[in-house]
Amino acid sequence: MIGALRFFLLGAKTDVPRAAASATMFRSVNPWVIAAIVVIPTFMEVLDTTIANVALRYIAGGLSAAVIDSEWVITSYLAANATILPISGWLSSRLGRRNYFIGSIVVFTFASALCGFATSLEQLICFRILQGLAGGGLQPSSQGVLLDAFPQEKQGSAMTVFGVAALIAPVIGPTLGGYLTVNFDWRWIFYINIPIGAFAALAAWTVLEDPPYLKLETAEHRKAGWRLDGIGLGVLAITVSAWEVLMSKGQEWDWFGDPFWRVQTLAIAFAVGLAFLFWYEMRIADPVVNFRPLAERNFLISTLVIFSSFGVLYAASTTLPNLLQTLFGYDAFASGLVLSPSGIFAVATILIVGPLITRGWDARIFVACGLVLIALGCYWMSLMTLAIGPWQAVWPRVVMIIGLSMIFAPLNVAAFLYIPRNLRGAAVGLFALLRNEGGSVGTSVAQTIEVRREQFHTSRIGEFLDPLNPAVNQYLNDAHAYFYRLCGDSALADKMALQTLSNERARQAASLAYFDDFFIFAVVALLLIGLVLLMKRSVAAKSHLPGAE
Repeated sequence: MIGALRFFLLGAKTDVPRAAASATMFRSVNPWVIAAIVVIPTFMEVLDTTIANVALRYIAGGLSAAVIDSEWVITSYLAANATILPISGWLSSRLGRRNYFIGSIVVFTFASALCGFATSLEQLICFRILQGLAGGGLQPSSQGVLLDAFPQEKQGSAMTVFGVAALIAPVIGPTLGGYLTVNFDWRWIFYINIPIGAFAALAAWTVLEDPPYLKLETAEHRKAGWRLDGIGLGVLAITVSAWEVLMSKGQEWDWFGDPFWRVQTLAIAFAVGLAFLFWYEMRIADPVVNFRPLAERNFLISTLVIFSSFGVLYAASTTLPNLLQTLFGYDAFASGLVLSPSGIFAVATILIVGPLITRGWDARIFVACGLVLIALGCYWMSLMTLAIGPWQAVWPRVVMIIGLSMIFAPLNVAAFLYIPRNLRGAAVGLFALLRNEGGSVGTSVAQTIEVRREQFHTSRIGEFLDPLNPAVNQYLNDAHAYFYRLCGDSALADKMALQTLSNERARQAASLAYFDDFFIFAVVALLLIGLVLLMKRSVAAKSHLPGAE
């Protein structure tokens, strides 16, 4: 079977020029075959960041745990994932990228099976940590493979393939998770990874090979010894864990109003840890986290834009389903269906933008236009009302996702265009880390804004609910008459009328808070356009010489 798979995958001749082919995988492998192989585990890993979100209540019920404690299923995965992302380049250079990539797939798949078999919440959290540690190496490794598999003038197309996986996975994650949970069992959100992971590991083992420069680098590192930066790794784990718990539990613990000083302690640990980590890692020759790529202007700006853009994506992807489920009565699967059509437009947009970048279009144009569309889509959602139908929620999201799809591949090209090859592994890890962390921050900020603005709107609406307001009197009289006809008790009818008025106030306040979220997302997207103006020319073409302005 392995021989047949090798024959099938190696049969097509590559169209990569000889000079580029000498620095890539098996020379007889079409780079598009390589792209298809490496994006499968990337898709699988990114999918797991959102697929469990809609299943938390079912997980808590199935494992006899509190719903609020089930959030650690998400937090533990993100914390473990974020710890590995920045050191993936270091691990790849020691183990060999091919070995590290395949090993990550195998462990991730095994951990997914363990998650499905978990019999307690504590077991599930432990297995999710293992899953996150393994999954953290998949995104940067696959991105590094794509950058080496394609020549510079075709890297826009390579990032198109990567963008399909990285953007579509979080979009369809809630829908797929809701479908599997409602129609089968929550355990299937983990079991689904087993056949996909097995195929991906076999295909990668059959086809992938480290390029010559990376083999030489790995050999040199092995000869010199591992020299593990234990201090850096320890501080990194503490810093990332403090950050993830802070983002996940901050609103629940009332942020800096927490009387038990949990939030304050986590914030101090994160700030001190990050400052020390940066200071220490910049002073040693072989850091576990290499911050030096941030000195390159395009890379720094690209990380800020991708961090904020994915913050908007994840924030909107949690806010809209919450809105539909709490105020419109949608279940997890139905709310996921509202998000799904945008995935079709995302794929179409990426497939259009990728070839245009390859033909020499400046990446900055697409990034700026994409940010405008993100702002328009979010602003459109901020204008929604409680009288909308499902399609009136679909189209604003489609506009927003088209904008995100426009910026993904161009931003990846702009970020790595001026990065020296010896820093590419570290740059890919940092870029993936900040992209994922943007999602964590966006989700947390959206929840905080919604809660605080709901309190504000409840208070403001209450200012107009007084006995001297004719509209209020008319509403109460009509409600009293309706309930009196039902129960025949005047006192009870009065109480029910007042309760319906209170419920409507809460419903309107909650809707206004959700709409405020979308308005703030639109403002953030518009502000990012100013950063694009500071970027250097970013054209993925042979004629472009890295380092030129």
